[in-house]
Amino acid sequence: MIVLAGISHATAPVALRERLAVSTEELPRVLAALRERYGAAVVLSTCNRTELYLSQPLPPARLRAALRALKPAGAGIPDDAIYVLVGTDAARHLLRVASGLDSLLLGEDQILGQVREALGAAAAAGTTDRLLSRLFHLAIATGRRVRAETAIGRHARSVSAAAVQAVVRRLGPLGERTLLVVGAGAAGKLSALALREAHAGRLLVASRTYAHAVEVAAEAGGEAVPFDGLPRALAEADAAILAVAGDGPLIVPETVATVGVSPARPLLLVDIAVPRAVDPAVATIAGVRVLDIDALGSEAADIPALGALTDAETIVDAETARLEAWWESLRVVPTIAALRGRAEAVRRAELARTLPRLSNLSPRDRERIEALTAAIVNKLLHEPIQQLKRPGVGAQYAAVVHELFGLPGDGPMQPFSSVRHAGFPDPEPLPWPPIGADAAVDPAEASQ
Repeated sequence: MIVLAGISHATAPVALRERLAVSTEELPRVLAALRERYGAAVVLSTCNRTELYLSQPLPPARLRAALRALKPAGAGIPDDAIYVLVGTDAARHLLRVASGLDSLLLGEDQILGQVREALGAAAAAGTTDRLLSRLFHLAIATGRRVRAETAIGRHARSVSAAAVQAVVRRLGPLGERTLLVVGAGAAGKLSALALREAHAGRLLVASRTYAHAVEVAAEAGGEAVPFDGLPRALAEADAAILAVAGDGPLIVPETVATVGVSPARPLLLVDIAVPRAVDPAVATIAGVRVLDIDALGSEAADIPALGALTDAETIVDAETARLEAWWESLRVVPTIAALRGRAEAVRRAELARTLPRLSNLSPRDRERIEALTAAIVNKLLHEPIQQLKRPGVGAQYAAVVHELFGLPGDGPMQPFSSVRHAGFPDPEPLPWPPIGADAAVDPAEASQ
């Protein structure tokens, strides 16, 4: 059973979302702790969302608590900022996310790779199981299908491209401008390449790892800047795109105070990092304008046509139905295995009691009796097993078969579509500290 707790741009501003953002460096430690507590889990953390997927039922209050526990800063995030989805609703949600239908920028294309990376990280940490793996692989396939078969793909955008569009909208043509990109990961590289396409006059690239800055600058036709030279680069720039996150703001009022910004020499800061790289107090400085990722989303205007959205949602619904059908087929597998096991145990017990009395049987005769009794069992079980496999009714038969034959186990697995929370007790206080409490954020830049 899939359950999901998440926080996203649809439910919370970036000031709340950043408190639960899990960096690439933190993710292995977080997943290891989730493995100890829940067994199977996947964490999807992007600039727009942090979502926790589990394959065991938990009541809503417990799910919200589990999400908050991902990071120490998650404590105190209000309930209305966290959504909880179960079964079919959770599955459909992930398929919509991978298809770019739940993004801040509708049709955004980076999310598909982020879903793939979330699955890869969970697989590497040993926190996937059959159901979560199937769900995430299906989400990736669905995202590809939506982009290939609908007009959503023609409207695909990235946050980095939106950041560059915001710069052009405010500064006009960039041919005489100096632009700075801070961050040489995926978002930073995309930003630098988009600025090249926008014919930026001079492009500077800074990164915590200078070699990464050199690599991106070379590809985008820019200049690499040592990270300790960031204030000087800000002093030269007309605008900067911040695509690097850390354990605290990178640009603070004291930083800007040293670079000579004023109404006569303004500076535009476009912060697409989560957690934010620019201290909100910087926006109060005369001459500085700060746009965060939520501001970019509010400016998005390239909305796909209604027909494209309808086509995409139809694909998502069809793939969700396929997942439900697959799960339904698995629900009766434990019952079939238990029924076969019970019949085989009876057959072997009777043979063990009878064959020693027939001392005159040759080895060949004994083999024939073995084969005969096995065939009888198989023929007797064939029709019941076919009925157990029937879509829609097999699980009902499975419950009856368990009771009639006194089979071991709990009967058929739960249906995919729902989990009944009414029988759960009120959640007790969590007996563990937040998962991220002892996780130091490595400042080394990986994917930022």
